[in-house]
Amino acid sequence: MTIRVLVVDDQVMVREGFSVLLNAMPDIEVVGEAVNGREAVAKVAVLRPDVVLMDIRMPEMNGIDATREVVAADGDAKVLVLTTFDLDEYVYQALRAGASGFLLKDASARQLADGVRVVAAGEALLAPTVTKRLITEFAKHVESPRTVPLSQVGDLTERETEVLVLIAQGLSNAEIAAHLVVAESTIKTHVSRILVKLGLRDRTQAAVFAYEARLVTPR
Repeated sequence: MTIRVLVVDDQVMVREGFSVLLNAMPDIEVVGEAVNGREAVAKVAVLRPDVVLMDIRMPEMNGIDATREVVAADGDAKVLVLTTFDLDEYVYQALRAGASGFLLKDASARQLADGVRVVAAGEALLAPTVTKRLITEFAKHVESPRTVPLSQVGDLTERETEVLVLIAQGLSNAEIAAHLVVAESTIKTHVSRILVKLGLRDRTQAAVFAYEARLVTPR
């Protein structure tokens, strides 16, 4: 299947550059471009892309607000946030808003394409160099942390809670399976149940939840 992508950035050279790189991939097609968050929201409604490549800092409507609206309007849409700095102060807010992950703008063509594929497949994607410290860092500085009802945490079994903590630590399904000495398919089942019970979209949201519920303590 071809992955349909909408590229959103206020800089024309960036948009065109990403579009050229992605269109060169046999399994990816750029179906449109947008110059700001407001235009992105409108185009997602019409084009229904599989993945939205979203810049954070844009005029009229920033990438955080646009991500929130895109996710609210289309639960199947996946947003991959683009940022210039690996510890951009807005990245954590974008993840809370519903983004499935982020990539640095200086990512290679291969990293960009792989990122789109990972997010399209429903997995979480954080830049490799900061996977295990990004959420930890911003969980310590977020201005208005959400209050997580204890009842939500209580709905999880002991094993599901254990898996959730390992997700928040940046482990993949395969790594979690090796750590717990179970089959990877078993972990996939646990992850699915965790998302359903907590009403979350994907693994990124699960990681954010784990930190905000203090299941994982920032180091």
